[in-house]
Amino acid sequence: MFDTIIENLKDISNKIRFKDDIASLNKATTNLKKMLLKSDLHHKTTKELIAKIERDVKTTGIGQKNFISSLQKNLLDILQTDGKQGFVFSSKGVTTILMTGLQGSGKTTTVGKLAMYLKQRNKKVLISACDTQRLAAVEQLKQITDKLEIDLYFDENETNPVDIAKKADKKAKDELYDVHLIDTAGRLAIDDELMSELKKIKASIDPDEVFYVADSLTGHDATRTATSFHEKIGLDGVILTKFDGDNKGGVALSIAHQVNIPLRFVGTGENMPDIETFIPQRIVSRLMGQGDIEGLAEKTSAVIDEKKFKQVSMKIKKGEFNFDDFLEQMNMIKKLGSMKSMLSMIPGMGKMASQVANMDIENSTQMKNIKALISSMTKKERIQPSILNQSRKDRISKGAGLSIMQTNRILKQFKNASKMAKKLSGKNGKGIKSMIENMEGSSIPR
Repeated sequence: MFDTIIENLKDISNKIRFKDDIASLNKATTNLKKMLLKSDLHHKTTKELIAKIERDVKTTGIGQKNFISSLQKNLLDILQTDGKQGFVFSSKGVTTILMTGLQGSGKTTTVGKLAMYLKQRNKKVLISACDTQRLAAVEQLKQITDKLEIDLYFDENETNPVDIAKKADKKAKDELYDVHLIDTAGRLAIDDELMSELKKIKASIDPDEVFYVADSLTGHDATRTATSFHEKIGLDGVILTKFDGDNKGGVALSIAHQVNIPLRFVGTGENMPDIETFIPQRIVSRLMGQGDIEGLAEKTSAVIDEKKFKQVSMKIKKGEFNFDDFLEQMNMIKKLGSMKSMLSMIPGMGKMASQVANMDIENSTQMKNIKALISSMTKKERIQPSILNQSRKDRISKGAGLSIMQTNRILKQFKNASKMAKKLSGKNGKGIKSMIENMEGSSIPR
């Protein structure tokens, strides 16, 4: 996400090299204006941003450093608006969220993503299926909740979504759920029937917050429809879906500024873990090429078992990392979301994130071969890779449907990776620490 904006900001800022060079400032702001408009930033937001930057730089002195400082400050001003950030829990009992949006925006999938996000933080979640318009809506939620092992309330004999919401609300309170997410019907366009239904549901259960799910690929339409929903039923936050497919990113900057509603989450991929909180300070840091180490730490801490991580770290340091450890680590990584999203949070890794945008590591031929090979091993062989002699290799190769050459290559790669991991762990983790510090030194200013 933001690929276009990030790359262009680097080029534009690098062209201002001298102090008091008014010509380069004018050229930079003109290029910035064109780039932001092409990136789907609202024209009013763009005009205001450019005016503030020009005023700031002319006051403090024309130069690259002042230009970048003003750009960073004013981008943050645009993204910040009154309201909450991320997910905020009610101080009294269950936190009830009414999910709204147009049909096709990815609302039902987003409900599942948000539920998984909460479950990873040890919250007891109930989803209620209040979309009685779309025939496949309940079935879709059944598949999602079964996969995530999250509770679903539905009533296929009830056609009134208000009654379903009331019953689900009672269940959530009686059974002491932490969060109740209400999936409602969407429409192809905003109409009186949809708004009337939403108003009735909202009045019947009095939710803590109302979230609007918007499709980032619709550009300015996402801002317009969010505004309409806010005017008619009142919104507390917006979730942008399909943000991984929107390299422009301008719509994310426009929503908070034009709708005056905080952007709370963004969908960063097709899988359930691919959802991130939208914190303005962190987003501006990414835009300026400085990554989001804080967001990365938060995401990993919610998924990775600290006790198991310490155990694996000790094994790596001792050179005892085995195939069972490898599979366990791969399962943890799957829960973190897309590789592109993860890399984009690391300073200086933006270009690499773009390169792996369509890479599906989990379903790659190499990963399938590795898993097949490990599945053909005995428990002892997985724990002690060092005992794999030629006869054992022949057996597991046949079991995995691989040639002995493929098996040897995988085993060699695993051995080399283990050695590298041991080297990076170093004393007190100095190898990793040094690598991160070098990354953090990479940003727009050069």
